[in-house]
Amino acid sequence: MAKLQSIAEAQALVLGRVSALAAEQVPIAEAAGRVLAANAAAVVDLPPFPSSAMDGFAVRAADTPGTLPVVARSAAGLPAGQRLEAGEAIGISTGGVVPDGADAVIPIEYVVEHDNSVEIAEPVEPGTNIRPRGGDVQSGGVVCPAGTRLGPGQLGALAAAGLAELSCARRPRAVVLTTGTELRPPGEPLGPGEVYEANGLMLAVALASAGAAAERLPAVEDDYDAHLVAIARGLEADVLVTSGGVSVGRHDLVRPVLADLGAEEVFWRVAVKPGKPVSFSVRGSTLVFGLPGNPVSALVGFELFVRPAILALQGAPDPLPRFEPGRLARAVQRGRGRDELLRARVEVRDDVVVLEPLGGQESHMIASAATADALVFVPQGEGELAEGSAVRYLRLSV
Repeated sequence: MAKLQSIAEAQALVLGRVSALAAEQVPIAEAAGRVLAANAAAVVDLPPFPSSAMDGFAVRAADTPGTLPVVARSAAGLPAGQRLEAGEAIGISTGGVVPDGADAVIPIEYVVEHDNSVEIAEPVEPGTNIRPRGGDVQSGGVVCPAGTRLGPGQLGALAAAGLAELSCARRPRAVVLTTGTELRPPGEPLGPGEVYEANGLMLAVALASAGAAAERLPAVEDDYDAHLVAIARGLEADVLVTSGGVSVGRHDLVRPVLADLGAEEVFWRVAVKPGKPVSFSVRGSTLVFGLPGNPVSALVGFELFVRPAILALQGAPDPLPRFEPGRLARAVQRGRGRDELLRARVEVRDDVVVLEPLGGQESHMIASAATADALVFVPQGEGELAEGSAVRYLRLSV
């Protein structure tokens, strides 16, 4: 039997078959979760004018300390409309335009007001409490580079910089197909030997969290012709993700059907627990991931191989899973020949991330995994990793 691919080898084979999708213009209000296909540059200086960082009074630094008449007011969106002359002060609110002639702003709490004048007790330096024009970014300056995945902070910055549309990679179109005669939709009565179908929903949600537009096909029974029709439909998408039917049993039909439909199998079986029988194929530009039917195996396979592919299709520059450092809350046994990913809970103890592996690590135990928020990487080897050992972990997306 062929040697198992390592996780890193399998990931490299996946990413080696990915080409970024074409770009499209997207209204900024609809760009959450999208990936920029080109640098997004400011169309105005930000701020677009010298503005006050405080509520207070615009003055000339040379006139301080002293008592100055207040000759006008400048509020956000309502400039004073006049130049500040020597020996004068203009009231100003946070974000207001600093009037010509002023070179400092005195906070309101540092002055004593007398009718239409202010008494300033201490001298102030030029530039105090003034936000210079373009101090954040100048017109034409890059706010977010290509490859940035757009969240609230990025979209807020781009809106402030005046962008109404963004060049983003097209969302990958993904199809999810679960296989197995025993599968029934939640809510229906279960017959003998039947179970509720859960992987389709799980994988569709995971695909959406990675930025794909996911479609779920009805679960397909263990029949060649039924597989042929469903998989042929799935191959019309950018990505087809199947669950179940990728091992070597008489009813494992996904791989032979893919071969009959002209797909090239790039690899099958990876040295990982759970999820060893994962397969990856391509037909034309369509990427096909055959994930195991056990729910936790499917989840692990998705995070290690499918999510990176979805991100890479959108042009993400670093699509591989981001493992973070932590320490084990208790000892765990290492396995021979396969790296293992353990479901765990993340805790912080004395400013240290501690990972508590959950009980019930078998790959069919999806209910036991419901409280997990991390996958702990346990490298293959002999013996055990002791309590407190340094490990790497992957946060599970919500």
